[in-house]
Amino acid sequence: MRVPLICSGNSRPITDVSYSNESSDGIFLVSACLDGKPMLRDGQNGDWIGTFEGHKGAVWSSKFNSTASQAITASADYTVKLWDTLNGAEIVSIEHQSIVRTADFSRNNDRIVTGGHEKILRIYDLERPNEAIFQISGHQNYIKTALWSVYSDDLVLSGGADEVIRIWDLRSGTQSSLYAKSAISSMEFSRDKKYLITTAGNEVSFWDAQTFYPIKVYSLPFDVFGASLHPDNSKFIAGGSDFWVHVYDFNTGNEVEVNKGHHGPVNSCRYSPDGSSFCSGSVDGTIRIWQNAEN
Repeated sequence: MRVPLICSGNSRPITDVSYSNESSDGIFLVSACLDGKPMLRDGQNGDWIGTFEGHKGAVWSSKFNSTASQAITASADYTVKLWDTLNGAEIVSIEHQSIVRTADFSRNNDRIVTGGHEKILRIYDLERPNEAIFQISGHQNYIKTALWSVYSDDLVLSGGADEVIRIWDLRSGTQSSLYAKSAISSMEFSRDKKYLITTAGNEVSFWDAQTFYPIKVYSLPFDVFGASLHPDNSKFIAGGSDFWVHVYDFNTGNEVEVNKGHHGPVNSCRYSPDGSSFCSGSVDGTIRIWQNAEN
């Protein structure tokens, strides 16, 4: 069994963890937590760099822009906040009418998408963030996660408690839907832009990232709250209700490794951009960074 690097400092459950892209300054990790204190860390060793101070409620999600110069957090205090990662300063706070569960940057870092308990997807231009440029309704329950397409700044995806992933074309105003058997708990695109990876109930699904045609679906023996595909597409990790982080063969779905250590369900897990490690965030209030066996 691997011995992980344990990143402590939060007092309540970790809800989301995200890596930055690789840069000349290294790899970074941003986390969201129910204690309202999102944190910035070194992505290799987990060392604490700083805490983004300003939220007055639980933080549900956290993401970097493509250059890691900014981070965005979505909160139960009805705000989405944009942060300067170099000095920790709050750049802008965008007010909503209810709890915000998710936010993501567009490919060009000039727009963001937000969603939450209002069941409304909003698009903001960061040069004029005072008012949404798009407000889109359609979900029948709260929105848990939203992503910008890796292929188009006119395409956004949202997954919710209504067991549907909706794909919105901002240019035409149309939408299409992917259906699941349970609430959507996570979504991410693979590093090579080939796959959309989603989790719902005990299933991990892999879709073609351009056509959204289903490629693979694996049913696991626990409720899955997060999954991530290795950059070389050879394996994927999944974490959830059983407190463990599992590694599976992508082609067969066979389990190849189990990593034990968390003392609560795993809410989020991600491969680092170079595939040298993966991280997991848990209800136990810790982030763990697991080095790959070959390192």
